[in-house]
Amino acid sequence: MALKQVSSNKCFEGFQKVFEHDSAELKCKMKFGIYLPPKAETGKCPVLYWLSGLTCTEQNFITKAGFQQAAAEHGLIVVAPDTSPRGCNIEGEDESWDFGTGAGFYVDATEDPWKTNYRMYSYIKDELPKLINANFPTDPERMSIFGHSMGGHGALILALKNPGKYKSVSAFAPICNPIQCQWGKKALGGYLGPDTSKWEAYDATQLVKAYSGPRLDILIDQGKDDQFLSAGQLLPDNFIAACTERKIPVVFRLQQASCFCSPRSQGYCFGYDHSYFFIATFINDHIKHHAKYLSA
Repeated sequence: MALKQVSSNKCFEGFQKVFEHDSAELKCKMKFGIYLPPKAETGKCPVLYWLSGLTCTEQNFITKAGFQQAAAEHGLIVVAPDTSPRGCNIEGEDESWDFGTGAGFYVDATEDPWKTNYRMYSYIKDELPKLINANFPTDPERMSIFGHSMGGHGALILALKNPGKYKSVSAFAPICNPIQCQWGKKALGGYLGPDTSKWEAYDATQLVKAYSGPRLDILIDQGKDDQFLSAGQLLPDNFIAACTERKIPVVFRLQQASCFCSPRSQGYCFGYDHSYFFIATFINDHIKHHAKYLSA
């Protein structure tokens, strides 16, 4: 499968690149970012896949998260794909920010008119890794996954549905129980139809209840002042309860900033939210988490 290089930038002695290719799974052109650490020039490296959230492209993570220095130090190739098919000319795909373009939800759609193109689950699980392994100096046996929000949901379900495929998983503010939140109900209903029993196959809280694979240590960071946490879109407590019941290790860190309000601030002091400022603050911890499991 042919790759077209879109950009290449030297970064911490490695290269941050973006490529475009024709996707057989999604029936459209797709872009992905890939960071190649200096170690990739002399040997094979483990691969860490990042899944972004609603409205994002491959650009958000590679330009805002600041992960490249840690990836260079640990010798990790980091791949950041787009979040949905693009330009499929499906009626309604650009009408809302939380469904359609930029909102693939990492599922394989079964409903018309989405089922031909909106197959992000299979794209991330199968097509993209095959493409990466065929074109870059990777070690296919050492692969992990992480993500943010909708992408955190994607990372969790991919790890839980494919025991042993990923050495580790982590997430920032993931949508943990989509069958119980408005984002999830809209997306899963639209892509999978009205039968809610089908939705459970893409819900981390439901999947962890039946997980029986190798030990999977899960790291989740959540901002205390995340507006979507308070709005009931993320529901991490449900996931943590399910993990506790099944004795599956999960480190959940509710991150809150120390407050040094001055009289001039009039008490307007906020903690970590849902943004990439939050992600950039703790990204090195996540890179280290994965490096621990990906080291030879």
